[in-house]
Amino acid sequence: MSEHGAPPSRRTERIARSIVQSQLLTGLAVLLVVWIVAIVRPATLAEPLMFGGVIAMFVISGVTLAVPWTEKTRRWSLLLPFLDIVAIAAVRAGEPLIGAGLLLVLPILWIARSYRAVASVGAVTLATALLWASRLTTGAPFSMGDLASLALLPLTLAFIAATARLGGARTTSQRTLLREQARLIEEALDRARAQERLLDEVLNAVSFGVVAYDRDGRVILMNEAYRRSLTRFGEPRSAVVHPVIYQADRATAYPAESRPFGRAVRGESFSGITYWVGEPGARQAAYSATARALRTPAGEPDGGVLVLRDVTAELDAIRARDSLIGSVSHELRTPITSILGYLELAVDAPGLADETRRMIGIAQRNAERLLALVTDLLLAASDADQTLTVDVEPTDLAELVEQAVEGQRFAADERRITIETDLVPHALAMVDALRIRQVVDNLLSNAVKYNRQGGQIDVRLIDDGDAGIRLAVADTGDGIAEADLAQLFDRFFRTETARRSGAVGSGLGLAIARDIVRQHGGDLTVASALGMGTVFTLVLPRSAALADPHVVGDQPIREPS
Repeated sequence: MSEHGAPPSRRTERIARSIVQSQLLTGLAVLLVVWIVAIVRPATLAEPLMFGGVIAMFVISGVTLAVPWTEKTRRWSLLLPFLDIVAIAAVRAGEPLIGAGLLLVLPILWIARSYRAVASVGAVTLATALLWASRLTTGAPFSMGDLASLALLPLTLAFIAATARLGGARTTSQRTLLREQARLIEEALDRARAQERLLDEVLNAVSFGVVAYDRDGRVILMNEAYRRSLTRFGEPRSAVVHPVIYQADRATAYPAESRPFGRAVRGESFSGITYWVGEPGARQAAYSATARALRTPAGEPDGGVLVLRDVTAELDAIRARDSLIGSVSHELRTPITSILGYLELAVDAPGLADETRRMIGIAQRNAERLLALVTDLLLAASDADQTLTVDVEPTDLAELVEQAVEGQRFAADERRITIETDLVPHALAMVDALRIRQVVDNLLSNAVKYNRQGGQIDVRLIDDGDAGIRLAVADTGDGIAEADLAQLFDRFFRTETARRSGAVGSGLGLAIARDIVRQHGGDLTVASALGMGTVFTLVLPRSAALADPHVVGDQPIREPS
């Protein structure tokens, strides 16, 4: 690019065109005047000055057409309008009455428009000198008729040159401004094209499908991954959606009004809608659809974007995992059931010492809890729509929590962890004692496993009146990051702290614990921060609490085993 913003070849072409056009315009004007004179007074053409002026004009025009005008030769083009002035002055001197002096305006305008101010002054001065010289050579006395040609014409030429100069300066400034604006627009267009190419490359490099649409639902962008999601099941590359998609059961077709793409173009935003593509019984693929609606700065709908992620492998892995868990858990039930059966026979054996009977009872209770855990594991691997069942009966929660604490004393002592309890006495509630014991055991075992050496666990059981009964288990461990808290009760989720600690866990305990508490009408919540420890709070609604501390109806209070 040159300093004027245009490529050299284009600028050279513009210079040549301007010079040739200006010269031809002047030459044609002189030719027209000569043609008129030839018609009206042919004898005038024989005048030496007029004939010489006409010939000079033709020569000047011919040279103009012959010379290859460039940036370097442009400075010599200034000679052309000055020679034109001389040729026109000669034509006028040959026949003053035809008014050829007015044609001096053309070369002077050329000079004023295209060259410096000093050239304009020189051109007006030259024209004036030639006019006066041609008049003086006649030797005739001056008259009032000479005023127009010798005074008014030079003044007119001077004013025209000044006006053209000022107008040319403004035009040059505007041209420069327009050229700069054009350059900026061209650069912006180049940047936009580069960004578009970059966006295309990025979108075509990712493995998830992206399709964008305008406010009228017309597709304006579609990456290669989205096209592959269509073509792998026989759709043409020009297609936008699959003709049929299926719901989670892989067999029930989505209604047209509920399909993700239709909802997206209607302006809805959603996340993680899973659907299946492919005919039932044949090869199928699962996609997770997420849509975001776009809006203009004024808040008006402006289309949106739909993102598809192939989750076939993930769903197959989850199915395989659940199948494995279910299979292993099912295999565990048989030996545990057998153990329980023989323990029941052993505890009823005659002549059994009391200490032995007590130890068998402990083994029996723990085997029952193990069987309950295996059952829950089976449930976690089965249909997510199934819910835990609870068998409620009057239970002393204070006694249940005390026994759970005693069950964790050995593990806590190994790590020099102190367990402090503050339990309201006779906190009676209608609960499934085995299930609630499972919850408390999980909370206490986690408080021991993820606590620091020599730490402390505070266990408080509080009767909150109408608000219900509340159990809080607080530890002095490393705490849980805020990003992990939202997923803490998800099945199979383990925090980064838990994974780093090396403690064994499946990520099922808290999920099952909260399900159990919610089946009782309560809730299980957590509060934690890194370096500040963790507090789990179990709340059972007041409707589950008992008014009589000893008897409910005809049912005796069940002491937790």
